[in-house]
Amino acid sequence: MKLLNWLKGGFSHRAKALLLYRRGMLRAKRGDHGLAVVDYSAVIDMGDVPADVKAMALYNRALVHAAAGDEAKAVDDLRAVLAASGSPMNVKSAARQKLLRMDRQQHREHE
Repeated sequence: MKLLNWLKGGFSHRAKALLLYRRGMLRAKRGDHGLAVVDYSAVIDMGDVPADVKAMALYNRALVHAAAGDEAKAVDDLRAVLAASGSPMNVKSAARQKLLRMDRQQHREHE
């Protein structure tokens, strides 16, 4: 019976979302920004994805956008993490910190 439950769990929405999320992380590490965004976006757009997984995908997509030089999209995703109910506090905290770093960097560039 435990094996059956384990097999069912492997095909849950959470498991599918985490698989895409992890693939997005691998692609981002390799510098494949476009493909990483595709994976993270698929997680975000999936139905019945737990709030914590969606928040992590939004946060990581923001990091990829920032690395690719698209700060407007990065800021939008970071703000979405902060606005989402159910986002874990550690993800919200990381999003706040990233927004502050981006703001400081922008001020330095305009001085």
